[in-house]
Amino acid sequence: MSSNFLYAAGSQPGRIAVARGAIFLIFWLMISGGGGALIAVGIVAISISTWISIRLLPDAALRMRPFAAARLALHVLLQSATAGVDVARRAFDPRLSLRLGFVVFPLRLPNGYARGAFCALSSLQPGALPAGTDADDRLVVHCLDTEQPVAANMTAEQSLFVGALRDD
Repeated sequence: MSSNFLYAAGSQPGRIAVARGAIFLIFWLMISGGGGALIAVGIVAISISTWISIRLLPDAALRMRPFAAARLALHVLLQSATAGVDVARRAFDPRLSLRLGFVVFPLRLPNGYARGAFCALSSLQPGALPAGTDADDRLVVHCLDTEQPVAANMTAEQSLFVGALRDD
């Protein structure tokens, strides 16, 4: 798999803008909950994000397998909802303690766009935030609870992500 899976020379700018805008819309709906008053703010944020994205990576296009990408999106949405409920429980129930710390797990993705996209996707999960790599090039994830199966969840998410990437 090429580390520049996002690059597609000669891609149509309109299609790229629509695809990126759709992805930013999905992210916005996930983090905002799709509230009516926030839609106007979301449209502005999505427009600016799409424009910046095209300016920074003008010839890039997503190269993903549609069904595998949909399965990944469903997995991320379910994981996010589950983790969000867990974070909310911990915030409102003082009996549930936080076990802050770091968890590491091996990355199968090379440095580049694919790894950056995976880390960005993983950062959407409540309670776990990629914080860089260690000396052995393993992903270091800051966690609210190190006793949760964070590494196992990240490994499953990485497998789905790799499966969704196209090699062409």
